[in-house]
Amino acid sequence: MRKARVLIDRDFAIGHTDPRLFGAFVEHLGRCVYGGIYEPGHPTADERGFRKDVLALVKELGPTLIRYPGGNFVSGYNWEDGVGPQETRPARLDLAWFSTEPNSFGTNEFMDWCRAADVAPMMAVNLGTRGGDAARNLVEYCNHPGGTALSELRRTHGWDKPHGVKLWCLGNEVDGPWQMEHKSAGDYGALAREAAKMMRWIDPTIELAACGSSGRNMPTFGQWEDTVLEHTFDHVDYISLHTYLNNYKQDTASFLASPDLMDSFIDEVVAIADAVAARRRSNKRLMLSFDEWNVWYRTRRNRADRVREGWPVAPPILEEIYTMEDALAFGGACISLLNHADRVKVACLAQLVNVIAPIMTETGGGAWRQTTFFPFAHLSRFGRGKVLRTQAESETYDSSYYDPRGTQEQSFPVPSVPYLKTAAVATEDGGLSLFLLNRDLKQEMEVSVEARRFGRLKVCERVELRHDDLKATNSKHAPDTIKPAPLQNVTFEGGRLQATLKPASWNVIHLSAS
Repeated sequence: MRKARVLIDRDFAIGHTDPRLFGAFVEHLGRCVYGGIYEPGHPTADERGFRKDVLALVKELGPTLIRYPGGNFVSGYNWEDGVGPQETRPARLDLAWFSTEPNSFGTNEFMDWCRAADVAPMMAVNLGTRGGDAARNLVEYCNHPGGTALSELRRTHGWDKPHGVKLWCLGNEVDGPWQMEHKSAGDYGALAREAAKMMRWIDPTIELAACGSSGRNMPTFGQWEDTVLEHTFDHVDYISLHTYLNNYKQDTASFLASPDLMDSFIDEVVAIADAVAARRRSNKRLMLSFDEWNVWYRTRRNRADRVREGWPVAPPILEEIYTMEDALAFGGACISLLNHADRVKVACLAQLVNVIAPIMTETGGGAWRQTTFFPFAHLSRFGRGKVLRTQAESETYDSSYYDPRGTQEQSFPVPSVPYLKTAAVATEDGGLSLFLLNRDLKQEMEVSVEARRFGRLKVCERVELRHDDLKATNSKHAPDTIKPAPLQNVTFEGGRLQATLKPASWNVIHLSAS
């Protein structure tokens, strides 16, 4: 049995979690919208076409923020196509996913859905095929109360009150050649700066995120952020970053180590942003928006999984089926986000329903939870508060990580990976939440946690997610193959917690003030 020790002190904090750290993502891609959150005629659909079975699962999952409408989709999207009477909206060919977009669900329907789901909207503007003029017009349509052409247009469409969208993305992955009207860092930075100025002139209260790199392995990473921020530093609040973890090499130990590269990615982007600030002699500190993150690889490289011929509406593409192994790597990513709560203030799981998602549906049928549903639900439920610095002693192992997008596909060494990956959150009610990932595939781990400067605590909840078969999945026929169970062998006495973690397991322990 392996052993690990963790020391935490209530006074030694990383930072408070922003409520928007627990966000997700809805894109017009595959069956995420049509057949996912929106399906008129479904047995559970309400009068607006919103699937109530999906809404119930979304509320259980607990996202606080939803990014919309893309993603790659937004770089060719005309927002005007998705407002007004549905019967007059034009169908368009979507070049991002080679499908037909009917535009029956658009900005106003999304805002209504957010209210039904009790989440905040995060809107992206098209800085691919369009520019600052269309972006500022969308802000006026959404946020201006009335008395102008676009605000009155919204009112004639049936939404009298402004939507009050506070958080906006200035385009999406513009560093990527796959993007419609991909741009250089200098061209994008100048465009984003001017769009930001006009959007803020319409509504000075909004917050803006500039596009960072779409992956740490992009050849322009680093230079891209530096150049973009030289243009936009005074006009934006966030720089974005995206990561998708993979197990192309079928190396489970390395896969479970891969979230540690998220830590490095975050640290590097922070360093670049602060270097730009230093050159300007500025005390402004840009925050990070990790507005796409997930495990994704099975449906990523095969064209048949990404494209259906004939330009169909809402084709079943990118429908990744997640395993127990995926849930463990996913949980490690959750811990990485928590441990950077001082600078990562926004994060969006990509995506919410059907498309690389924690929730799956059958068109006309039921909905169920994928394995990754549970770590996210635990993150949102137990991760709100002050993230504490953890001093952990754990045995380590060496691994390597596969880079599928580099100029030469290769594996990179990731040395000295701790078997235990952990985060601790002092919750607002005086309690303590512990997130514990045992990355050892064969051995149990005895963990000792010393919690200093807390009042009287007692173990309130203790959950474990694991399965003997790391390739096990949930499905519509067996939706509960993998689900949380009580974590056994947990004791807490005299400020010291003892727990035995099973091999390859995700564990959450919440102690409440007694």
